[in-house]
Amino acid sequence: MLTSERPAPASPQAPAGPAPRRRRPWGTVVLFLSPALVLFGVLVLTPIAVAAYAGFFTWNGFGVPTTFVGLDNFRRLLADQVFVGDLQRSLLLIVLSIGIQLPVSLALAMLLNQPLRGRRAYRMIFFAPYVLSEVVTAVLFTMIFSPSQGLLGLGGTWLAEPDTVMYALFVVISWKYFGFHTILYLAGRQGIPQELHDAAAIDGAGPWQAFRRITLPLLGPTIRISVFLSVLGTIQLFDMVWVLTGGGPIRSSETLAVTMFQEGFKRFHVGYASAISMVIFLISLAFGLLYQRFVLRRDLEGAVTTMGDQR
Repeated sequence: MLTSERPAPASPQAPAGPAPRRRRPWGTVVLFLSPALVLFGVLVLTPIAVAAYAGFFTWNGFGVPTTFVGLDNFRRLLADQVFVGDLQRSLLLIVLSIGIQLPVSLALAMLLNQPLRGRRAYRMIFFAPYVLSEVVTAVLFTMIFSPSQGLLGLGGTWLAEPDTVMYALFVVISWKYFGFHTILYLAGRQGIPQELHDAAAIDGAGPWQAFRRITLPLLGPTIRISVFLSVLGTIQLFDMVWVLTGGGPIRSSETLAVTMFQEGFKRFHVGYASAISMVIFLISLAFGLLYQRFVLRRDLEGAVTTMGDQR
């Protein structure tokens, strides 16, 4: 007698648990990061620590610093008219850069975004000064501003008069860096969808209204990065000033970095120069942290929100 056997019901499978965590190859991570960390520690962290330590001593740079003076070097900074003048001159260059150089660069970027004949050649020409080193740029303008040669009819006492030397320096700085900011703004402008401007034109908006209502707000992150780089570059300005004027005449064109070099390597006041270097570091660090806290984080959050809305 044949009997039909029913297949046994399948046993219910246990619910799948969380996938096992994949172990990170820490050995590989450490192996690849170690050279960079060693270089960063030797070339960045160690000089900062040495400068911070030397800033509390009266030291000529030879041997081991032994004459501890505490905060006297930093108190001396507040009473030093040259150092206070360095801060004022740096502030002047920052104001001129933000008020003149960056708006001109933005205008040129908007012009190069138009369908002009040969605009690629214009972009290359405008960006070419940035490729030159600061030393080469300074030597070139030394000949241009030379009282005896005066290339391009700019000879005279521009670099020899305390009242005009900073403005001459600003001209050189602008010529060197306006191409970089122009290309930066141009890249930001080309990242704005053209559909927004087309829709604004359909609604009857003119070029100025489209620029003010669409282009300028969407270029906000790019403009803020440009301002950030301009401010930090001005605070640390050295090569161009040193080759052009050496800080003269009568120290009227010295910047923070030039004064630090003069005190440390010309007058052998290494402890005082170390205090100046720490002030430059702290100003740059404070500005960078404030930028990251109030500007960069907002830009990143806006970018993430925009990407999330487009999904």
